[in-house]
Amino acid sequence: MNQLIINCGYREKRAAFIHNGKVRQIEIERAETQSLAGSIFLGIVTKVLPGMNAAFVDIGTDKNAYLHRDSVAEYVQSGLPKEEKERKSISAYVRQGERLLVQVEKDPTGTKGAKVTGIIEVNGTHLVYMPKGNYLAVSKKIASPERREELRELGRTARLEGEGLIFRTTAGTAADVEIVEEIERLRREAAELLQKAGSLKKAGLVFQNDPFVEKVLPIIEQMESGEVIADDSGLLNELKARFSGKSMHLVFSYYSGKEDILAAHGASVELERLLKRVVWLENGAYLLIEEMETLTAIDVNTGKFSGKNNLEDTVLKTNLLAAEEVARQIRLRDLAGMILIDFIDMKTEEARSKVAAKLEAELRKDGRRTRVAGFTSLGILQLTRKRLGPSLSGTLTVKCPACEGTGRVSSPETEAFKLERELWEQRGSVEEAVLVEASPRVKVVFEGEGKIHLKRLEEALGLSIIMRQVDSVADFYLVKQFGKAEDLRKKADNTY
Repeated sequence: MNQLIINCGYREKRAAFIHNGKVRQIEIERAETQSLAGSIFLGIVTKVLPGMNAAFVDIGTDKNAYLHRDSVAEYVQSGLPKEEKERKSISAYVRQGERLLVQVEKDPTGTKGAKVTGIIEVNGTHLVYMPKGNYLAVSKKIASPERREELRELGRTARLEGEGLIFRTTAGTAADVEIVEEIERLRREAAELLQKAGSLKKAGLVFQNDPFVEKVLPIIEQMESGEVIADDSGLLNELKARFSGKSMHLVFSYYSGKEDILAAHGASVELERLLKRVVWLENGAYLLIEEMETLTAIDVNTGKFSGKNNLEDTVLKTNLLAAEEVARQIRLRDLAGMILIDFIDMKTEEARSKVAAKLEAELRKDGRRTRVAGFTSLGILQLTRKRLGPSLSGTLTVKCPACEGTGRVSSPETEAFKLERELWEQRGSVEEAVLVEASPRVKVVFEGEGKIHLKRLEEALGLSIIMRQVDSVADFYLVKQFGKAEDLRKKADNTY
Protein backbone atom coordinates (compact mmCIF):
# COMPACT_ATOMS: atom_id res chain seq x y z
CA MET A 1 0.00 0.00 0.00
CA ASN A 2 1.39 3.40 -1.05
CA GLN A 3 0.46 6.66 0.64
CA LEU A 4 1.65 10.20 -0.04
CA ILE A 5 0.86 12.47 2.92
CA ILE A 6 1.02 16.19 2.06
CA ASN A 7 1.03 18.95 4.67
CA CYS A 8 0.47 22.37 3.04
CA GLY A 9 -1.46 24.32 5.65
CA TYR A 10 1.52 26.23 7.02
CA ARG A 11 4.50 28.26 5.82
CA GLU A 12 6.56 25.06 5.93
CA LYS A 13 5.30 22.51 3.37
CA ARG A 14 6.03 18.82 3.99
CA ALA A 15 5.35 15.55 2.20
CA ALA A 16 5.99 11.97 3.31
CA PHE A 17 5.84 8.94 1.01
CA ILE A 18 4.88 5.78 2.92
CA HIS A 19 5.28 2.31 1.36
CA ASN A 20 3.83 -0.66 3.23
CA GLY A 21 3.70 1.33 6.45
CA LYS A 22 7.32 2.53 6.25
CA VAL A 23 8.39 6.09 5.38
CA ARG A 24 10.48 5.99 2.18
CA GLN A 25 10.86 9.66 1.29
CA ILE A 26 10.38 13.04 2.93
CA GLU A 27 10.29 16.42 1.18
CA ILE A 28 10.31 19.80 2.95
CA GLU A 29 10.01 23.26 1.39
CA ARG A 30 10.21 26.66 3.06
CA ALA A 31 9.68 29.97 1.31
CA GLU A 32 12.83 31.48 2.84
CA THR A 33 15.00 28.49 1.86
CA GLN A 34 13.35 27.78 -1.47
CA SER A 35 15.53 25.91 -3.92
CA LEU A 36 16.52 27.64 -7.15
CA ALA A 37 16.91 24.31 -8.99
CA GLY A 38 14.88 24.41 -12.20
CA SER A 39 14.51 28.22 -12.14
CA ILE A 40 15.31 30.04 -15.38
CA PHE A 41 17.31 33.29 -15.38
CA LEU A 42 18.54 35.83 -17.86
CA GLY A 43 22.28 35.84 -17.21
CA ILE A 44 25.15 38.06 -18.29
CA VAL A 45 28.59 36.47 -18.67
CA THR A 46 31.01 38.30 -16.34
CA LYS A 47 34.16 36.21 -16.83
CA VAL A 48 35.30 33.50 -19.25
CA LEU A 49 37.98 31.06 -18.00
CA PRO A 50 39.41 28.99 -20.89
CA GLY A 51 41.70 27.08 -18.51
CA MET A 52 38.66 25.74 -16.63
CA ASN A 53 36.43 25.56 -19.72
CA ALA A 54 33.90 27.49 -17.69
CA ALA A 55 32.36 30.92 -17.30
CA PHE A 56 30.87 32.90 -14.44
CA VAL A 57 27.44 34.34 -15.07
CA ASP A 58 25.61 37.13 -13.25
CA ILE A 59 22.02 35.91 -12.77
CA GLY A 60 20.95 38.67 -10.37
CA THR A 61 21.64 36.75 -7.15
CA ASP A 62 24.29 37.36 -4.47
CA LYS A 63 26.85 35.06 -6.12
CA ASN A 64 27.69 34.61 -9.78
CA ALA A 65 26.66 31.26 -11.25
CA TYR A 66 29.02 28.66 -12.73
CA LEU A 67 28.53 27.53 -16.34
CA HIS A 68 30.64 24.74 -17.89
CA ARG A 69 31.40 24.64 -21.61
CA ASP A 70 29.56 21.32 -22.10
CA SER A 71 26.34 22.97 -20.85
CA VAL A 72 26.49 25.90 -23.29
CA ALA A 73 23.71 25.73 -25.90
CA GLU A 74 26.04 26.73 -28.76
CA TYR A 75 28.40 23.87 -27.84
CA VAL A 76 25.56 21.33 -27.86
CA GLN A 77 24.11 22.74 -31.09
CA SER A 78 27.47 22.72 -32.89
CA GLY A 79 27.47 20.40 -35.87
CA LEU A 80 31.21 19.75 -35.61
CA PRO A 81 32.57 16.24 -35.02
CA LYS A 82 32.87 15.43 -31.31
CA GLU A 83 36.70 15.41 -31.25
CA GLU A 84 36.95 18.76 -33.04
CA LYS A 85 34.25 20.31 -30.86
CA GLU A 86 35.93 19.20 -27.62
CA ARG A 87 39.29 20.66 -28.71
CA LYS A 88 37.79 24.15 -28.64
CA SER A 89 37.70 26.04 -25.34
CA ILE A 90 34.66 27.77 -23.92
CA SER A 91 35.83 31.10 -25.36
CA ALA A 92 34.82 29.77 -28.80
CA TYR A 93 31.19 29.53 -27.63
CA VAL A 94 30.60 32.42 -25.19
CA ARG A 95 32.11 35.85 -24.64
CA GLN A 96 32.22 38.30 -21.75
CA GLY A 97 29.14 40.53 -21.59
CA GLU A 98 26.97 38.10 -23.56
CA ARG A 99 23.35 37.67 -22.46
CA LEU A 100 22.31 34.02 -21.95
CA LEU A 101 19.19 32.20 -20.86
CA VAL A 102 20.29 29.70 -18.19
CA GLN A 103 18.61 27.23 -15.84
CA VAL A 104 19.81 26.34 -12.36
CA GLU A 105 20.99 22.73 -11.98
CA LYS A 106 22.40 23.01 -8.47
CA ASP A 107 21.73 25.48 -5.65
CA PRO A 108 24.49 27.73 -4.30
CA THR A 109 26.33 26.19 -1.33
CA GLY A 110 28.76 27.92 1.01
CA THR A 111 30.97 30.26 -1.00
CA LYS A 112 29.97 28.70 -4.33
CA GLY A 113 27.30 30.16 -6.57
CA ALA A 114 24.65 28.15 -8.37
CA LYS A 115 25.61 25.75 -11.15
CA VAL A 116 23.66 26.54 -14.32
CA THR A 117 23.12 25.13 -17.80
CA GLY A 118 22.25 26.77 -21.10
CA ILE A 119 20.18 23.72 -22.07
CA ILE A 120 16.77 24.90 -20.88
CA GLU A 121 14.22 22.25 -19.90
CA VAL A 122 10.48 22.93 -19.90
CA ASN A 123 8.64 20.20 -18.01
CA GLY A 124 5.37 18.64 -19.11
CA THR A 125 3.29 15.71 -17.91
CA HIS A 126 4.57 13.23 -20.50
CA LEU A 127 7.86 14.76 -21.59
CA VAL A 128 10.61 17.30 -21.05
CA TYR A 129 11.04 19.80 -23.88
CA MET A 130 14.45 21.41 -24.58
CA PRO A 131 14.43 24.25 -27.17
CA LYS A 132 18.17 23.74 -27.80
CA GLY A 133 18.77 20.27 -26.42
CA ASN A 134 19.48 18.49 -29.74
CA TYR A 135 18.61 15.21 -28.01
CA LEU A 136 15.99 12.47 -28.02
CA ALA A 137 15.47 9.94 -25.22
CA VAL A 138 12.76 7.63 -23.89
CA SER A 139 12.35 6.51 -20.27
CA LYS A 140 13.74 3.03 -19.69
CA LYS A 141 10.93 2.47 -17.17
CA ILE A 142 8.48 2.03 -20.07
CA ALA A 143 8.29 -1.77 -20.10
CA SER A 144 7.30 -2.32 -23.72
CA PRO A 145 10.24 -2.16 -26.21
CA GLU A 146 7.70 -1.64 -28.99
CA ARG A 147 6.19 1.40 -27.26
CA ARG A 148 9.65 2.87 -26.61
CA GLU A 149 10.47 2.56 -30.32
CA GLU A 150 7.11 4.12 -31.23
CA LEU A 151 7.91 7.11 -29.02
CA ARG A 152 11.37 7.48 -30.58
CA GLU A 153 9.79 7.56 -34.03
CA LEU A 154 7.15 10.03 -32.80
CA GLY A 155 9.94 12.21 -31.40
CA ARG A 156 11.91 12.16 -34.66
CA THR A 157 8.79 13.25 -36.54
CA ALA A 158 7.56 15.90 -34.07
CA ARG A 159 10.75 17.67 -33.03
CA LEU A 160 12.27 20.51 -35.00
CA GLU A 161 15.95 20.78 -35.82
CA GLY A 162 18.05 21.39 -32.69
CA GLU A 163 15.23 20.62 -30.25
CA GLY A 164 15.45 18.01 -27.51
CA LEU A 165 12.74 15.69 -26.18
CA ILE A 166 12.81 13.33 -23.21
CA PHE A 167 9.73 11.12 -22.92
CA ARG A 168 8.65 10.39 -19.35
CA THR A 169 7.28 7.08 -18.07
CA THR A 170 3.69 8.37 -18.37
CA ALA A 171 4.18 8.74 -22.13
CA GLY A 172 4.07 4.95 -22.33
CA THR A 173 0.31 4.94 -21.75
CA ALA A 174 -0.58 8.31 -23.28
CA ALA A 175 -2.15 8.72 -26.72
CA ASP A 176 0.15 10.03 -29.46
CA VAL A 177 -2.16 12.94 -30.21
CA GLU A 178 -2.02 13.99 -26.55
CA ILE A 179 1.81 13.89 -26.63
CA VAL A 180 1.99 15.94 -29.84
CA GLU A 181 -0.36 18.54 -28.32
CA GLU A 182 1.89 18.74 -25.27
CA ILE A 183 5.01 19.23 -27.43
CA GLU A 184 3.29 22.17 -29.17
CA ARG A 185 2.18 23.65 -25.84
CA LEU A 186 5.67 23.38 -24.33
CA ARG A 187 7.13 24.89 -27.49
CA ARG A 188 4.86 27.93 -27.04
CA GLU A 189 5.81 28.20 -23.37
CA ALA A 190 9.51 28.19 -24.30
CA ALA A 191 8.92 30.94 -26.86
CA GLU A 192 7.16 33.03 -24.20
CA LEU A 193 10.17 32.57 -21.88
CA LEU A 194 12.51 33.82 -24.59
CA GLN A 195 10.25 36.80 -25.22
CA LYS A 196 10.12 37.66 -21.52
CA ALA A 197 13.92 37.34 -21.20
CA GLY A 198 14.36 39.66 -24.18
CA SER A 199 12.35 42.37 -22.42
CA LEU A 200 14.59 42.36 -19.33
CA LYS A 201 17.21 45.11 -19.13
CA LYS A 202 19.38 43.36 -16.55
CA ALA A 203 20.11 39.88 -15.23
CA GLY A 204 17.25 38.37 -13.26
CA LEU A 205 14.60 35.69 -12.79
CA VAL A 206 12.54 34.75 -15.83
CA PHE A 207 10.61 31.72 -14.54
CA GLN A 208 10.27 29.72 -11.33
CA ASN A 209 8.17 26.60 -10.74
CA ASP A 210 6.55 25.82 -7.43
CA PRO A 211 9.43 23.68 -6.13
CA PHE A 212 7.22 21.79 -3.71
CA VAL A 213 4.85 20.65 -6.47
CA GLU A 214 7.87 19.66 -8.59
CA LYS A 215 9.09 17.49 -5.71
CA VAL A 216 5.81 15.63 -5.15
CA LEU A 217 4.95 15.01 -8.82
CA PRO A 218 7.70 12.38 -9.38
CA ILE A 219 6.61 10.59 -6.21
CA ILE A 220 3.04 10.28 -7.49
CA GLU A 221 4.28 9.16 -10.92
CA GLN A 222 6.15 6.23 -9.36
CA MET A 223 3.23 5.20 -7.12
CA GLU A 224 0.97 3.78 -9.89
CA SER A 225 -1.55 2.92 -7.17
CA GLY A 226 -2.34 4.09 -3.66
CA GLU A 227 -3.66 7.18 -1.90
CA VAL A 228 -2.66 10.85 -1.99
CA ILE A 229 -3.83 12.64 1.17
CA ALA A 230 -3.49 16.41 1.59
CA ASP A 231 -4.74 19.09 3.97
CA ASP A 232 -4.96 21.69 1.17
CA SER A 233 -7.91 21.28 -1.20
CA GLY A 234 -6.40 23.59 -3.84
CA LEU A 235 -3.21 21.57 -4.15
CA LEU A 236 -5.16 18.31 -4.05
CA ASN A 237 -7.36 19.42 -6.98
CA GLU A 238 -4.28 20.52 -8.94
CA LEU A 239 -2.63 17.14 -8.47
CA LYS A 240 -5.85 15.31 -9.25
CA ALA A 241 -6.20 17.25 -12.52
CA ARG A 242 -2.60 16.46 -13.49
CA PHE A 243 -3.20 12.72 -13.22
CA SER A 244 -6.78 12.47 -14.45
CA GLY A 245 -7.13 10.09 -17.37
CA LYS A 246 -3.90 8.27 -16.55
CA SER A 247 -3.92 4.48 -16.18
CA MET A 248 -3.12 4.77 -12.47
CA HIS A 249 -5.17 3.50 -9.54
CA LEU A 250 -4.92 6.56 -7.31
CA VAL A 251 -7.33 7.90 -4.70
CA PHE A 252 -7.10 11.60 -3.78
CA SER A 253 -8.36 12.36 -0.26
CA TYR A 254 -8.78 15.62 1.64
CA TYR A 255 -7.75 15.61 5.31
CA SER A 256 -9.72 17.91 7.61
CA GLY A 257 -8.77 16.58 11.04
CA LYS A 258 -7.47 18.82 13.84
CA GLU A 259 -4.31 16.82 14.45
CA ASP A 260 -1.36 17.64 12.22
CA ILE A 261 -1.69 15.41 9.13
CA LEU A 262 1.83 13.94 9.34
CA ALA A 263 1.43 13.23 13.05
CA ALA A 264 -1.93 11.58 12.38
CA HIS A 265 -0.25 9.16 9.96
CA GLY A 266 2.82 8.49 12.09
CA ALA A 267 5.31 10.34 9.84
CA SER A 268 6.28 13.06 12.35
CA VAL A 269 7.96 10.47 14.58
CA GLU A 270 10.11 9.36 11.64
CA LEU A 271 11.05 12.99 10.94
CA GLU A 272 12.34 13.41 14.49
CA ARG A 273 14.42 10.22 14.16
CA LEU A 274 16.11 11.57 11.03
CA LEU A 275 17.94 14.17 13.10
CA LYS A 276 19.54 11.52 15.31
CA ARG A 277 23.00 10.05 14.69
CA VAL A 278 22.08 6.47 15.64
CA VAL A 279 19.70 4.38 13.52
CA TRP A 280 18.74 0.98 14.97
CA LEU A 281 18.20 -1.97 12.64
CA GLU A 282 15.50 -4.55 13.29
CA ASN A 283 18.03 -7.23 14.33
CA GLY A 284 19.67 -5.11 17.05
CA ALA A 285 22.56 -3.81 14.94
CA TYR A 286 22.79 -0.07 14.27
CA LEU A 287 24.13 2.64 11.95
CA LEU A 288 26.08 5.68 13.13
CA ILE A 289 25.67 8.59 10.70
CA GLU A 290 28.02 11.59 10.81
CA GLU A 291 27.38 14.50 8.43
CA MET A 292 30.38 16.76 7.80
CA GLU A 293 31.10 19.71 5.52
CA THR A 294 32.99 17.66 2.94
CA LEU A 295 31.49 14.16 3.26
CA THR A 296 29.14 11.87 5.17
CA ALA A 297 30.49 8.87 7.06
CA ILE A 298 28.24 5.91 7.98
CA ASP A 299 29.51 3.25 10.38
CA VAL A 300 27.81 -0.16 10.67
CA ASN A 301 27.95 -1.91 14.07
CA THR A 302 26.64 -5.31 15.19
CA GLY A 303 25.29 -3.78 18.39
CA LYS A 304 23.03 -6.25 20.20
CA PHE A 305 23.02 -8.73 17.29
CA SER A 306 25.25 -11.78 17.83
CA GLY A 307 23.69 -14.20 15.30
CA LYS A 308 22.87 -17.88 15.59
CA ASN A 309 25.51 -19.30 13.24
CA ASN A 310 29.15 -18.53 12.48
CA LEU A 311 30.73 -15.08 12.54
CA GLU A 312 30.90 -14.69 8.73
CA ASP A 313 27.18 -15.45 8.43
CA THR A 314 26.37 -12.91 11.17
CA VAL A 315 28.49 -10.23 9.51
CA LEU A 316 27.04 -10.78 6.03
CA LYS A 317 23.42 -10.76 7.23
CA THR A 318 24.01 -7.58 9.23
CA ASN A 319 25.74 -5.84 6.33
CA LEU A 320 22.96 -6.79 3.87
CA LEU A 321 20.34 -5.45 6.26
CA ALA A 322 22.47 -2.33 6.80
CA ALA A 323 22.85 -1.77 3.04
CA GLU A 324 19.06 -1.61 2.65
CA GLU A 325 18.70 0.83 5.54
CA VAL A 326 21.67 2.96 4.40
CA ALA A 327 19.98 3.49 1.01
CA ARG A 328 16.74 4.44 2.80
CA GLN A 329 18.51 6.89 5.11
CA ILE A 330 20.33 8.48 2.16
CA ARG A 331 16.97 9.17 0.51
CA LEU A 332 15.21 10.32 3.67
CA ARG A 333 18.03 12.57 4.88
CA ASP A 334 18.82 13.72 1.31
CA LEU A 335 22.51 12.98 1.84
CA ALA A 336 24.68 13.94 -1.14
CA GLY A 337 28.25 14.49 -2.26
CA MET A 338 30.80 11.93 -1.09
CA ILE A 339 29.44 9.19 1.20
CA LEU A 340 31.73 6.65 2.90
CA ILE A 341 30.24 3.50 4.46
CA ASP A 342 32.26 1.42 6.90
CA PHE A 343 30.55 -1.97 6.83
CA ILE A 344 31.57 -4.64 9.33
CA ASP A 345 34.76 -6.23 7.98
CA MET A 346 34.11 -9.07 5.53
CA LYS A 347 36.73 -11.73 4.80
CA THR A 348 35.77 -12.66 1.23
CA GLU A 349 35.37 -10.75 -2.02
CA GLU A 350 32.12 -12.65 -2.61
CA ALA A 351 30.58 -11.20 0.56
CA ARG A 352 31.69 -7.67 -0.34
CA SER A 353 30.21 -8.07 -3.84
CA LYS A 354 26.84 -9.17 -2.38
CA VAL A 355 26.71 -6.15 -0.09
CA ALA A 356 27.71 -3.72 -2.86
CA ALA A 357 25.10 -5.26 -5.20
CA LYS A 358 22.41 -4.97 -2.52
CA LEU A 359 23.22 -1.30 -1.94
CA GLU A 360 23.24 -0.53 -5.67
CA ALA A 361 19.88 -2.26 -6.12
CA GLU A 362 18.33 -0.20 -3.33
CA LEU A 363 19.86 3.05 -4.61
CA ARG A 364 18.36 2.45 -8.05
CA LYS A 365 14.96 3.09 -6.46
CA ASP A 366 16.16 6.67 -5.91
CA GLY A 367 15.65 9.13 -8.76
CA ARG A 368 18.89 10.98 -7.98
CA ARG A 369 22.07 10.16 -9.90
CA THR A 370 24.28 7.97 -7.69
CA ARG A 371 27.58 6.20 -8.41
CA VAL A 372 28.97 3.37 -6.25
CA ALA A 373 32.77 3.40 -6.65
CA GLY A 374 33.43 0.16 -4.75
CA PHE A 375 35.45 -0.82 -1.66
CA THR A 376 38.79 0.76 -0.82
CA SER A 377 41.80 -1.27 0.36
CA LEU A 378 40.69 -0.45 3.92
CA GLY A 379 37.22 -1.93 3.35
CA ILE A 380 35.33 1.39 3.06
CA LEU A 381 32.58 1.49 0.41
CA GLN A 382 32.63 4.76 -1.52
CA LEU A 383 29.72 6.35 -3.36
CA THR A 384 28.68 9.77 -4.62
CA ARG A 385 25.18 11.20 -4.98
CA LYS A 386 24.23 14.32 -6.91
CA ARG A 387 23.65 17.31 -4.63
CA LEU A 388 20.69 19.55 -5.42
CA GLY A 389 20.49 21.49 -2.16
CA PRO A 390 21.04 21.19 1.59
CA SER A 391 20.42 17.87 3.33
CA LEU A 392 17.44 17.42 5.63
CA SER A 393 19.53 18.28 8.71
CA GLY A 394 20.85 21.35 6.89
CA THR A 395 17.25 22.48 6.38
CA LEU A 396 15.90 21.68 9.84
CA THR A 397 18.87 22.58 12.05
CA VAL A 398 21.54 25.25 12.53
CA LYS A 399 24.93 25.17 14.21
CA CYS A 400 24.50 25.27 17.98
CA PRO A 401 25.95 28.49 19.46
CA ALA A 402 26.45 26.73 22.78
CA CYS A 403 28.78 24.07 21.37
CA GLU A 404 30.31 26.16 18.56
CA GLY A 405 29.16 23.87 15.81
CA THR A 406 30.11 20.46 17.22
CA GLY A 407 26.41 19.49 17.44
CA ARG A 408 23.07 20.43 15.92
CA VAL A 409 19.89 21.88 17.43
CA SER A 410 16.48 22.79 16.01
CA SER A 411 16.51 26.08 14.11
CA PRO A 412 14.24 28.97 15.23
CA GLU A 413 12.08 28.32 12.15
CA THR A 414 11.65 24.64 13.00
CA GLU A 415 10.57 25.45 16.57
CA ALA A 416 8.23 28.25 15.40
CA PHE A 417 6.57 26.01 12.82
CA LYS A 418 6.19 23.20 15.40
CA LEU A 419 4.45 25.69 17.71
CA GLU A 420 2.21 26.79 14.83
CA ARG A 421 1.19 23.18 14.16
CA GLU A 422 0.59 22.46 17.86
CA LEU A 423 -1.65 25.51 18.28
CA TRP A 424 -3.51 24.72 15.06
CA GLU A 425 -4.82 21.57 16.73
CA GLN A 426 -6.69 23.87 19.17
CA ARG A 427 -8.93 25.43 16.51
CA GLY A 428 -12.53 25.37 17.64
CA SER A 429 -11.44 25.09 21.28
CA VAL A 430 -13.58 26.61 24.04
CA GLU A 431 -10.47 28.20 25.56
CA GLU A 432 -10.13 31.98 25.26
CA ALA A 433 -6.34 32.31 25.27
CA VAL A 434 -3.04 30.48 25.55
CA LEU A 435 0.23 31.53 27.19
CA VAL A 436 3.40 30.53 25.34
CA GLU A 437 6.99 30.94 26.47
CA ALA A 438 9.60 31.13 23.71
CA SER A 439 13.19 32.11 23.12
CA PRO A 440 13.69 35.50 21.37
CA ARG A 441 14.42 34.12 17.89
CA VAL A 442 11.53 31.65 17.97
CA LYS A 443 9.21 34.47 19.06
CA VAL A 444 10.34 36.70 16.18
CA VAL A 445 9.83 33.96 13.56
CA PHE A 446 6.51 32.85 15.01
CA GLU A 447 5.04 36.36 15.20
CA GLY A 448 6.39 37.57 11.86
CA GLU A 449 7.10 41.15 10.85
CA GLY A 450 4.64 43.44 12.57
CA LYS A 451 3.19 40.33 14.22
CA ILE A 452 1.42 39.53 10.94
CA HIS A 453 1.61 35.72 11.33
CA LEU A 454 0.51 35.89 14.98
CA LYS A 455 -2.56 37.95 14.08
CA ARG A 456 -3.50 35.67 11.20
CA LEU A 457 -3.23 32.58 13.40
CA GLU A 458 -5.29 34.18 16.19
CA GLU A 459 -8.05 35.03 13.68
CA ALA A 460 -7.98 31.53 12.20
CA LEU A 461 -8.07 29.77 15.57
CA GLY A 462 -10.35 32.16 17.46
CA LEU A 463 -7.75 32.08 20.23
CA SER A 464 -5.64 34.84 21.79
CA ILE A 465 -1.95 33.87 21.74
CA ILE A 466 0.04 35.58 24.50
CA MET A 467 3.80 35.35 24.01
CA ARG A 468 6.31 35.64 26.86
CA GLN A 469 9.96 35.93 25.84
CA VAL A 470 12.47 33.83 27.78
CA ASP A 471 16.17 34.42 27.15
CA SER A 472 17.91 31.19 26.20
CA VAL A 473 20.92 30.10 24.14
CA ALA A 474 18.90 27.24 22.63
CA ASP A 475 15.82 28.02 20.54
CA PHE A 476 12.69 26.60 22.15
CA TYR A 477 9.03 27.15 23.01
CA LEU A 478 6.71 25.90 25.75
CA VAL A 479 2.91 26.03 25.80
CA LYS A 480 2.41 27.02 29.44
CA GLN A 481 -1.30 27.38 30.04
CA PHE A 482 -4.78 27.85 28.58
CA GLY A 483 -7.32 30.15 30.21
CA LYS A 484 -8.78 33.64 30.22
CA ALA A 485 -6.81 36.27 28.29
CA GLU A 486 -6.76 38.79 31.16
CA ASP A 487 -5.34 36.27 33.66
CA LEU A 488 -2.69 35.02 31.26
CA ARG A 489 -1.55 38.55 30.33
CA LYS A 490 -0.98 39.26 34.01
CA LYS A 491 1.11 36.10 34.31
CA ALA A 492 3.08 37.01 31.21
CA ASP A 493 3.93 40.42 32.70
CA ASN A 494 5.25 38.87 35.93
CA THR A 495 8.77 37.46 36.22
CA TYR A 496 7.62 34.33 38.03
